[in-house]
Amino acid sequence: MGTPGGSPVITRLRDGIRDRFVASDPGYIRLRIALSAVLGIVVAVLALAPFGQPLPILLVAAISAMMTAFTVNDSTPRQQAVTLVLAVVIGACSMTVAALGSAAPPVNSIIFVLLIFVVVYAQRFGPRGIALGSVTFFLFFFAMFLQIHLRQIPMLLVALAVGVTSNALVRFVLLRRRADSELIRVRRAFRARLGAVIRAAETYLASGGSERNRKQLRRANARLHECVLLIEDAAPDVVDSKDADMLRRRGIEVELAVQWLSITTQRTVAEQLTPEVRDGLITGLQRFRSLIENDPRELPLISDTAEFSKMLVEGSRIDTHPEPGDELRRAIAQLALADVNAQRVVTHDYSDEPEPEEDEKTPAFAYDNQTRSAIQAVVGGGLAVIGGELVSHQRWYWAVLTVFVVFVGASTAGATFVKGARRLGGTLIGIVGGVLLALLVSGDTPATLALILICVFGMVYMSRVSQVIMAFFITCMLGLLYSLLGTFSYEVLWIRLAETAVGAAAGLLAAVVIVPVRTRAVMLDDIAEVLDELDDFLQQTTNLLSGTENVNVIEISRDLDRAVEKVRTTIEPLTHPINLSSARRDYGWYVLTTLETIAFRARHVAARAQPGLLADENRFRLFTGRIARNVDVLLEAVRAPGGKTHGKLIRDDGTPVSDEIKDPQARSVVSSLGQLDEAVIALGKAFDVVAVEPGR
Repeated sequence: MGTPGGSPVITRLRDGIRDRFVASDPGYIRLRIALSAVLGIVVAVLALAPFGQPLPILLVAAISAMMTAFTVNDSTPRQQAVTLVLAVVIGACSMTVAALGSAAPPVNSIIFVLLIFVVVYAQRFGPRGIALGSVTFFLFFFAMFLQIHLRQIPMLLVALAVGVTSNALVRFVLLRRRADSELIRVRRAFRARLGAVIRAAETYLASGGSERNRKQLRRANARLHECVLLIEDAAPDVVDSKDADMLRRRGIEVELAVQWLSITTQRTVAEQLTPEVRDGLITGLQRFRSLIENDPRELPLISDTAEFSKMLVEGSRIDTHPEPGDELRRAIAQLALADVNAQRVVTHDYSDEPEPEEDEKTPAFAYDNQTRSAIQAVVGGGLAVIGGELVSHQRWYWAVLTVFVVFVGASTAGATFVKGARRLGGTLIGIVGGVLLALLVSGDTPATLALILICVFGMVYMSRVSQVIMAFFITCMLGLLYSLLGTFSYEVLWIRLAETAVGAAAGLLAAVVIVPVRTRAVMLDDIAEVLDELDDFLQQTTNLLSGTENVNVIEISRDLDRAVEKVRTTIEPLTHPINLSSARRDYGWYVLTTLETIAFRARHVAARAQPGLLADENRFRLFTGRIARNVDVLLEAVRAPGGKTHGKLIRDDGTPVSDEIKDPQARSVVSSLGQLDEAVIALGKAFDVVAVEPGR
């Protein structure tokens, strides 16, 4: 028998840890990739070890298995197989050229720098371009790290083939990706978060609206939002591109319905409810939760259940015979409908889905941001070679590696600076970890190998989450590798830190001097895109609410969300703590917070908008027209910063349109539009746009 009182605590702790783990990695996709990298290394080493091969040969096989596990992410097994074959061919060329260049030191540094251009430019060709470019670059790098010679090439090519074959064995046989199982786990993670929100709403309603339960409801909504964002990232890994787009769309619709359910729950608590009505509403929430909390494989489509029909009936009485709690009943019904649409997507039922738009093909040759980044990377690589040689004639390539890392995915000089700082910070922490680990297992080869595998797992698992943690594991792994090779010393790790600093500085200098793109310039372009999306949203919402056109404003609001998320990424160098200017940080946070408020209010409008809901309200078009004109004025100011020719923002006349509206849903929509208008006027302050009263 378990200890009374102890078991429930341990169970809650275990369930809490499992819940956080599942929600942080929907589908266990990162876990699968990390395990594939580790298992591929083990298989490759076991395949070569019986033949008594030297350590450098084993390391090349291990590195090949790790890199292909980490980088090959094509959408189908057939495409992955083709990429793996190409990786062997290109990897063989890369190591051969590296070995040839080692005989003439200036040649290998020139080739390495030119290789950066090819790799950064190759990102424009999608997953295969990224994979092949990364494999080429890192095999060249490790060839220099291991100081291979031309006479070793035949055996190294065998090791390369063994490493890639080991990854293929793990990828297609031992840890074969099972998309259906991953999708089930993604659904389970989402439904766990959705059920937590419903449970929090039940508790809040039952408690009469206590502050503690209100915080629990807000926290449950925040965790659901985090889960939706993670599922958006994971969608292409578990379903094809068509399904991924629809899964994202329907996930957002469910999230919007959940947000509205939370709002209506808080409003309903303020109503005068009889105990019977309150209990009935709680029972309705419990009925819905019972339909979604079980294993998704055991669930019928909600629309096939009697409970679903009952929810729709209860949620349809509002317009004819209003009763206390009807708004919450309707919110439950709308959440059930949104969940049905999401379930249809994951069961491959596209009967209610619009045809997806075809993606534009990226031209093979063009001067764009990708080309500009490649040019900057080459210049930065050249500077890194010069600076790296001054630090160490033998290990200058660490500086070039840092240049490559900071330019991958960075679109502005500020982003390059932030990535360089993260890389440097992770390396500094990793040096401490590497020293401690190397001293801990000094002379113990099995323990050293085990810790290297743990570092590989941590590096791959955290690569999508934190650059600092990834750099930490890389540096720890390198310290252990040096120990394994018998070349470990404190000096080597400090040289690693110095070369990383040189590379980060070289990359930043190239980003600032060579065809630079300033963070503010990109931020203004991205904000202009947000305002364009907002203008489209206002026009379509006005048409929908006035009854002149039936459009899907939820999808349009999602386009606005994506545009705001793009600004969040662009503006990070301003808001990051490494920015020493508090004024710039405050400015960045003000702009970002205001844009998020705009997107939040737009989502609320989209969740409640119905065709013709405000068709009889005479002032409604004047109201939305004024908001649209404010957006146009702000857009003009953003596109011409510092100019004095733009107009002024017009405030409301002080008589809220919602005061004239009786229908609670319509009042809610107009109220959200009013708050959106206030956020637009608040955003004008960031660009020195004056707001005046009407008639002035």
